[in-house]
Amino acid sequence: MPFYNDLRPDSDHKKRDYALIFPDMKKSEKKRAIQGILRLKEGLDTHIPPRRTGSSLLIASWNIKEFGHTRQRLPEAYFYIAEVIARFDLVIVQEIKSTLDDLHILLRILGGDWDYIVNDITSGDDGNSERSAYLYNNKRVKLSGTVGELVLWKDITDGSAIKQLKRTPYLTGFRAGWKEFALLNVHLQPGDDKEEVKYRKQEVSLMMRALAEKMDEGWTKRLVIAGDFNFYRKKDDETISIIEDAGFFEIEGLVGVNTNAADKHAFDRMFIRKNEYFKIVRDIEGSRVGGVFNIFDYVYREGQAKRYKKYILESYGGTKDLDGDDVALEKQYHVYWKRNQVSDHLPIWFELEIDSSQKFLEGKLESF
Repeated sequence: MPFYNDLRPDSDHKKRDYALIFPDMKKSEKKRAIQGILRLKEGLDTHIPPRRTGSSLLIASWNIKEFGHTRQRLPEAYFYIAEVIARFDLVIVQEIKSTLDDLHILLRILGGDWDYIVNDITSGDDGNSERSAYLYNNKRVKLSGTVGELVLWKDITDGSAIKQLKRTPYLTGFRAGWKEFALLNVHLQPGDDKEEVKYRKQEVSLMMRALAEKMDEGWTKRLVIAGDFNFYRKKDDETISIIEDAGFFEIEGLVGVNTNAADKHAFDRMFIRKNEYFKIVRDIEGSRVGGVFNIFDYVYREGQAKRYKKYILESYGGTKDLDGDDVALEKQYHVYWKRNQVSDHLPIWFELEIDSSQKFLEGKLESF
């Protein structure tokens, strides 16, 4: 559970000197943040299952826009991001920027039960000064010791114009309950024109070839590939088939579902490698449990531009007079400002089974 000391009234701080992250938060800002958190809690309770302490893990993936780069985020936005992350056990994050300032703020709100592991930026213009990270509840998940970046080599890239993926996929191993598994964090080539789609297909083809060899070398076969694939409906169907042909499947609740805040695209994906002892929790109807959580149903909602007008005008760099144009102000709020507060992507998630003891024991019993 996140720490809310910054949201206490002044009377609390007179009784005890609480450590603060945002000491300049005004009373109105604290009140607004608390109202938003309470709505978020209700939404998360509705859409995300409770933790089944010993039997499963809740795993999420989230591209948090320019995390560590943009200076537009209000203190309340960090609390909203932390509230969502804290509902899961393990979160795969894309678009951590060169500075880790935002990540450190987030960890202070999350508290001592949370740790992270992050890779270096992929240098050069193509790398976009981005890192990949894993945030995990250390009471629920442990590192297994396997950490690495998926770097291509000559035998893989012969005949291809691509010699390395622009943003290096980041692999990390974890252990929870009976399960040891690995996650591969990816952020692929964006864009929907013909050449960009073709490039992305080549990226995936090379990645899957490299993965196949790495698994033969001893990498775990219990593997999840997750992140921002920048896949477009229909245009990337052949590319998705490459992943499926390599023995991976996608959670039913994520197939083709909008994960972009613009409500148009299914960029963010999770592919799980088929394995007898690597199971996804199923609901009562037999479908694998997972989905998308739309944070904007609960905070920075439609029609709230005037509530944030002061901040929108402070950050606005355009030439249009927003101060006297409610329609333009609402557009700026909805299309740009609120997505800079949180993200232009929505978190996706699934529930992984980590207790196979019953199946194990039943199998042993039959062998006698």
